[in-house]
This record gives sequence, structure tokens and C-alpha cells, in this order.
Amino acid sequence: MIYPVIMAGGSGTRLWPLSRKLYPKQLLKLVGNHTMLQETVLRLRDFTDMGDPILICNESHRFMVAEQMRSIGVTPEAIILEPVGRNTAPAVAVSALQARTGGDDPLILILPADHFIADVTAFRQALRTGVKYARQGHLITFGIVPEAPETGYGYIRKGKPLAGDDDTAAAIDQFVEKPDLETAKSYLASGEYCWNSGMFMFRASEILAELETYVPDIVAASKNAFSRGRSDLDFFRLDHDTFAACPSDSIDYAVMEKTTRGAMVPFQAGWNDLGSWEALWQVGNRDENGNVMKGDVLTHDVKESFLHAGSRLIAAVGLEHHIVVETADAVLISPRDRVQEVKKIVDKLKASRRQEAISHKTAYSPWGTSERLVETDRFQVNRVTIKPGAVLTLQKHFNRAEHWTVLRGTAQVTRDGEEFILREDSSAYIPPGTAHRLSNPGKIPLEIIEVLSGSYLGEDDIVRLEEVYRP
Repeated sequence: MIYPVIMAGGSGTRLWPLSRKLYPKQLLKLVGNHTMLQETVLRLRDFTDMGDPILICNESHRFMVAEQMRSIGVTPEAIILEPVGRNTAPAVAVSALQARTGGDDPLILILPADHFIADVTAFRQALRTGVKYARQGHLITFGIVPEAPETGYGYIRKGKPLAGDDDTAAAIDQFVEKPDLETAKSYLASGEYCWNSGMFMFRASEILAELETYVPDIVAASKNAFSRGRSDLDFFRLDHDTFAACPSDSIDYAVMEKTTRGAMVPFQAGWNDLGSWEALWQVGNRDENGNVMKGDVLTHDVKESFLHAGSRLIAAVGLEHHIVVETADAVLISPRDRVQEVKKIVDKLKASRRQEAISHKTAYSPWGTSERLVETDRFQVNRVTIKPGAVLTLQKHFNRAEHWTVLRGTAQVTRDGEEFILREDSSAYIPPGTAHRLSNPGKIPLEIIEVLSGSYLGEDDIVRLEEVYRP
């Protein structure tokens, strides 16, 4: 058995304004009809002996991760929630412990959730080679045969070929950090180096043993966090305090650069980690002018550019080698060769405590979505969609009133102990200080317009009287 372990944490700030802290790039449809997370899982379908995925994510993304798996018909082996980020070594330790809970000792395949792979056939062939050598006791990393002198990736130098006549697997000679351009050119010319993909395969017991050898403190903290963890709905929560005390380290530094059992499987498959808007231009479908365009876009004399319209028309004239990305609350414009500096904008947004760094106008919850349509200091208008059968928290507010109008579906309203039904084009008023709740008893999504009014509209003006979903 092979358990795929999908690392689904991270915030992807270099793809702002689409990717944000509460809605990161691995949960977005950046290429194709599925999100990056879904694509990562789907390309493993029908692979021999591949089990259900173990997903590792942070708590704020848990319901979106679960919903994205449900929508493609996948039931994860586990969804493990990290209370804080501690890099990949602790995550690998925890996933190996999870994989062994049934008493078996399977292989585990470590995959980031945000990689693009054009040639799935080549990727699967590399996995088959990895399985062969992982079963022999090697700790496998997958190297990408470089196509250009890339300075944004770490590299791995190939050592002696492994014993075998059907592939190009080799021992690992050296891990090297991201090089400057001239060094990257020399790596490419030598043919001895691969990009470090961050994908690995090894037997669960063997990676735990190597972790125990080189970073016993990480293993001890991970075991404590796992043993003290608890199930919560579809999720497994690691113990907060013990995991927070765990040292932070990558599996590369912790084990792969030190072990004598490491091996690399090189492959070419049109791989890209989609770490910038330039990367999305590179993998996108370009028109006759070299432009990648998504959404409602009109251009005149625009060349070699990436234009993404999320909520309205983008009209561009005379641009060349530029990135234009529009969302409901932000627009990014940058030369293609400077998109790595987008992170500086995100840093400024965070320093100013602006919401645009954290979330979009549409917020995602286990019960549905809420889209901010109008926002002032005295009133706010939201479009709220509630899933069939979903129930919201019983709560009240001291400084604001709420007025709900049903656009579609049927709402069940609780207001100070009274329960009643609202149908299309009917409404209800909730005065300040009134205990209230909304639910959808119907079989179709419930859509309402919610108007908030009052002296203070902040989300901290909430008294939760009966919690349905744990924060």
C-alpha cells in the first residue's frame, strides 16, 4: 500500500490578489477545471496500490479542503490539522504515524498540493521507479530535469546510478541552495543537477527511524502531538501545545541532506510549482500575441502579457510583458519580470492590517458563503448562500441589527425562541440583542440578502450561544 500525503498548508502570497491567507493558491482553480489540491489528488487515481490521501492543512482551511475532496468523490484517509506551521519535517513525522495506525508499514508519497504537472504519464512512470527503490529501503526524492537556468529553485546533484537497468535513478551527491544566474547556467550545462521538487517517497517506519536518528526532538514532539490529538467531525486535530513546541525544520535539512540512504528519481513532465504570475503565464494557453487571458478581457496592441479578470471587464491598450490581475476588491499591475516583488505589497497590506491581505469579499464557511456587496461604517450588505441542511450558530449582537430577505430557497429563522419559515421575497428583522439563527431546511441552496446596520459592525460583536462548528 502507498499512502499519498498531500501538504496543503501555506498562503502563496506571490499570487496575490487571487491567493490570500484564508484562500491560498492550492485551493484555487489556476489551471484547468479543478483546484491545485484537487489536481494533485486526481493525478494519482487508478495508480496501483495507491490508498486514499492523508491531507495536512491548517485549521482555517479545513472545511474548504474537505468540501473540495467531497466534490471530486474522494474520502481522505485523514485530514490532519496543524495548529501552527512547523515546516515539512514534523508534517512528515505525523503523516508516517498516521499511515501506521492500522498496524501496517506502507510507503508514503509526500506531495505539495500546489504543483502543476503537464505530463501525467511521465509523472506516473517516475512514481513507479520510486516505488521500486523505496521498497528496497531507499529514501526517494524526485528531481526535475531542468529546462532553464532557474534561480528560484534549490538543486540536487546526482551521484552514482543505482543498480538497475530500467531507469535513471541515482544516489544523491549534494543538495545545493538557490544559485545565482551564472551558477544556474553551469548546473544546466553540466547535466548533473535537477531541481528540488519537494516530492518524496519512503517507507513510514524507515523515515521515522531516520528522523529519530537526526532530529529526535522533532519525533518526540510529533508523537506527543499525535497521541494527544483528537477527532473533530471529519478532521484530526493535533494537540496545540505540544505541536507548537516542536522545532521547525524541513525534511530536506532534517534528513535528506544527512542520510546515507537517499536516492533521486529524475523526470521531465512539464513541472512547475506555480510560485508566481510569471509561472502562470509560462504554463498558460497563449494566443497569437503571446497573451494568456482569463475572464472578461478586451485588448488592443497587447503582447506577451497575462490578464485575469475576476469580477469585471479589463480593457488594456499598448501593454507588453505585463501582468494584470483583477478581483472584486483589488487590482495588481506589474511588469512580468518584477512579479516576485508582489510579496512586498502583501507585506505592506499586512503592516496596515488591511483585509485584502487576509480574505476576499467572499468568505467561505462550512455552512456556505457570504459575499460583501456594500460596506460602510454604519451599514453593510451581504449576499449569503447557505447549503441545504446547514445550520448556523445561535448568536446575538449588541451593536447591530440584521435584516434578511430571501432571494431563493427556504429559510428557517429562530428569533428569541420563536421559529418561523421565510420563503422567496419575504423578510425578517433581527433587533440588536436578539438571539437568532438561520438554517436551510430545503433541498436547494438558500440565498438571502443580509443588511447589517448599527454603530459597530465588527465581527467581534458576536455572542455565540450555541456553537455548531468549532472555530
